[in-house]
Amino acid sequence: MKTILFVCTGNTCRSSMAEGMFKKMLKEAGEKTKGIKVISAGTATMKGLKASKNAIEVMKEKGIDLNTHEATPITRELIEEADLILTMTRNHKNQILQIAPNAKEKVYTLKEYAGELGDILDPFGQSVCVYRECAKEIEEGLKVLVKKIIGKI
Repeated sequence: MKTILFVCTGNTCRSSMAEGMFKKMLKEAGEKTKGIKVISAGTATMKGLKASKNAIEVMKEKGIDLNTHEATPITRELIEEADLILTMTRNHKNQILQIAPNAKEKVYTLKEYAGELGDILDPFGQSVCVYRECAKEIEEGLKVLVKKIIGKI
């Protein structure tokens, strides 16, 4: 089984949305993607925090339920378990590499993995419109990820 780990700061906005959207994309892709485990975590969070209200709302618009999502702090064990780690910013990537320097071959920013530059900025505390834009930006990277994964299967 392959494990893909999405990482942001609080695991209540970006990485939780990425996890939800990617799980839905894999399900829609069918049998080819069975056996892929998708998880998310935060670099500065407390276990059990719920997804933000606006993240829940924006994902609901896409047919994804984040109501039961609970934040997970990043650990060395999660890093080691993952086959691919996709972070929302370069800073998150650097934090992962500080915890586990040997992970450098499997950690990328989502945009970097999709062949783009820049970070996916944190929408926390902003309007639902900002969350929609953030989700759209994440979704574009995830589309590339799905194509790459299906191409390797």
